[in-house]
Amino acid sequence: MTVTKEESGQEGADDNDGMSGAGDDGYVPSKRRLDRERYKRARARRATAIAALSTLVTGVVLYLVVVNAPGWPRTKETFFDRQYAREAFPKILEGLWLNVRLLLICGAAVLVLGMLIAVARTLRGPVFFPLRALAAAYTDFFRGLPLIINLMIVVLGVPALRLQGVTVDPVLLGGTALTLTYSAYVAEVFRAGIESVHPSQRAAARSLGLTNRQALRHVVLPQAVRRQVPPLLNDLVSLQKDTGLVSIGGAVDAVRAADIIVGRSLNYTPYIVAGLVFVALTIPMTRFTDWVTARMDRRRAQGGAL
Repeated sequence: MTVTKEESGQEGADDNDGMSGAGDDGYVPSKRRLDRERYKRARARRATAIAALSTLVTGVVLYLVVVNAPGWPRTKETFFDRQYAREAFPKILEGLWLNVRLLLICGAAVLVLGMLIAVARTLRGPVFFPLRALAAAYTDFFRGLPLIINLMIVVLGVPALRLQGVTVDPVLLGGTALTLTYSAYVAEVFRAGIESVHPSQRAAARSLGLTNRQALRHVVLPQAVRRQVPPLLNDLVSLQKDTGLVSIGGAVDAVRAADIIVGRSLNYTPYIVAGLVFVALTIPMTRFTDWVTARMDRRRAQGGAL
């Protein structure tokens, strides 16, 4: 069967999406590509409409179930009172500044201490066995100990010892307890990152004349940290929420400010306000973590450097 030159050129134009005729300076998309893009846009609009409709229906159903519950009037009065919400909001925001400061200071301390513990657990040689054993015992103990118990032991137990020169400030003691617990989790994140670096990287660094310490600092740790950014950010999000637990020692943070109003009014609306404030503070960090994770996944799929 003989194919003419005109027919061959026509088939090539139909099959080659986005290719213009030879010698044309401008880009002229083919009809097939335009149809495919039009179909994709229509399908995306349809999916968005279905998602919006299903979300609306679900929200309406949940609203009707809640407001038609027998105890809703009493629940609304106890947990969703506008007057107490307006009264509590400024005081909760004032206490939230303490939570933010704890997040910044404890977050930095957690990253440093966690890195040191992870490095200690990955040291090689029998001479470092005691250090590896202590680091492993630290991570096992504080990962197994509930945070609330750790806070009670540090915040309530340390002042009872009456040690000379040791602070009894509940903010400092609460921050110390948070640092102890979260350093154990972050240390395991760093250790996983260090062990995920292929041994050939360290061997190549040693072959170039770097010492073990230089290879760890300049070759292994940079790769390990970049790979573990998403789980590290997740731990910081959890730390941000748990800073509210320092209120058990009497520190006036956002939770304690709400608790004071609740104790006076016997209305639980301030707790709802404090919870929403924490949610509003956490959502941007969570979305940033998702964005970083997706970006790293795309770069890994494309074969780029992590």
